[in-house]
Amino acid sequence: MRVCGAAICGINLILLASGGLRLGAQTPVAPTAYIVTANNGMFGTATITKTYRLGSKALVDNRTPSDVTGPTAIHMRTLYDLEKMVSLTWDPVNSSSPCGKGTFSGDWGDPFTGAADLSSQGARQVGAETIHGFPAKIFEAAAGPSGTMRVWVGAEHNMILKAQVIPTSGPPQTMVEVTNVSLTPPPAAIFAVPANCAAAAAAPLPPTEEEKIAALTGGNAHDFMKAIYGPGSKDSCTVVFRVVKAGSMEPIASGFQVAVDMNLANKAMPSYTIGLSREGHATFSGGGLHEVTSQIRNGVLRLDNVPDHFDLETAFGNGGSGSALIYKQCFAPQTVLLYVITNPDKLSDGAEFLWVKSGRYATTPR
Repeated sequence: MRVCGAAICGINLILLASGGLRLGAQTPVAPTAYIVTANNGMFGTATITKTYRLGSKALVDNRTPSDVTGPTAIHMRTLYDLEKMVSLTWDPVNSSSPCGKGTFSGDWGDPFTGAADLSSQGARQVGAETIHGFPAKIFEAAAGPSGTMRVWVGAEHNMILKAQVIPTSGPPQTMVEVTNVSLTPPPAAIFAVPANCAAAAAAPLPPTEEEKIAALTGGNAHDFMKAIYGPGSKDSCTVVFRVVKAGSMEPIASGFQVAVDMNLANKAMPSYTIGLSREGHATFSGGGLHEVTSQIRNGVLRLDNVPDHFDLETAFGNGGSGSALIYKQCFAPQTVLLYVITNPDKLSDGAEFLWVKSGRYATTPR
């Protein structure tokens, strides 16, 4: 599982679609002992994120402000072992809540490394400002339909101190704002596993993403890539879509319907309606969504002129339906997209959209 800080992930998703920021060629060495506090408004409900790090241990504490009560109030902590790449998550208020153990890769949310991920083409420095006592450079980049992204990057450590989306109309929305930075090492006790999580911490690790893909396909996980991961490729290729049975990878050539929306660049968040008759026949409407089932030949659907991301809907009658925002990847002039399903009569048993990068399933059987 790849993880990153909620605010930084969201900022990067917007900037990746628009080309990103170009920062200095040299990135300062990030500290490995600190406490950073930030306000996070990325997902609507304001939260306070406090990140503690001491060498190979990191703890991220997310909570809503103290004046927020009821079902919207949250308080969660995640402990990261940066050597073993293992995480443990728990609720520090309610000890009866289960603790979750997992693995991670990539950026776990280090506040000092987020700006490095923004290095790319397309932004310009528009000024400088001091935020909460920290000197910062201000960059702006187009953020597609969202408007403009404005990011304050700390002059000393290239840390994102503040990020705003400035819509084409309406006030700016602050997604993240660092309010305090301390380079004093936090106490080791902050990284202790609570007693109610001891059993979860000692339990075997859940399957990794690669292990899950290998079990689903019966092959080498490195031959596949999850289709819901962006950004999408700007290259041109024909997408060859097939539905196959998990494990055996036998083709499923009938018994389902497919609809696509290739117009998400002009309407980023359309509303769809999918109806189902008593006989199990689906109807698709909303946005640019339209059915393409009639174009399927021998279980194969060929899609030309595919944008870098699109919506794909499937319906298996009374067996259920599948929906995903697909990010195009071009591994060959004709690149195969598989929908690997465990049980076509009960889609909830498990299904995954996978690009085929290489191997025996990278070409369509004749």
